[in-house]
Amino acid sequence: DPVGFWDPAGFTKDGDATKFAKRRQVEIKHGRVAMLAAMGYMTPEIVGKWPGYLSPSLGLKFEDVPNGLAAISKVPAAGWGQIVAWMAYCEISVDQKPGTPGAKGELGWQGIPPGPSYNPADKESRTKKLKSELANGRLAMMAIIGMFF
Repeated sequence: DPVGFWDPAGFTKDGDATKFAKRRQVEIKHGRVAMLAAMGYMTPEIVGKWPGYLSPSLGLKFEDVPNGLAAISKVPAAGWGQIVAWMAYCEISVDQKPGTPGAKGELGWQGIPPGPSYNPADKESRTKKLKSELANGRLAMMAIIGMFF
C-alpha cells in the first residue's frame, strides 16, 4: 500500500483472508464512487453546467440544480430512478463472487486504455496503478465528505 498497512480499528486481527479480500473489494468500489462524486461536485463549478433542461416537463434547468447535498431535493424522482437503475446495473452486470475477476474490481472495462502510458501485461506498472487507485480512492472518500458541508 502507498501509506503502508493501516488498520486502526483492528478489523484484520482475526487473520481471515476472505474477509480482508471482501473489505478490500468494498474499499475499491467505494473509492471509485467517491472519485466520481468528487469530480461530479467540482466539475460544474470549474467548467460550468450543461445548457438546457434537466427536466423539461418540470421546467428545471441544469443551472437551477445546486451542488452538494442541496441537489438531493431538486432532482426529480425519475432522475433518481435512473441513477438507482444505473447503480443496480453496475452491481449485477458482472459476477463479483469471491475468486472471480469482479471480486478484485476487474469489471471488464478499463479507465485507462492499453497504450504507451499503460500496459496491462507489465505487472509492476499495473501494481503501481492499482496502489495509486486505492490511495486516490481513500483521498476521494475523505474529500467528498468534506465537500458535503
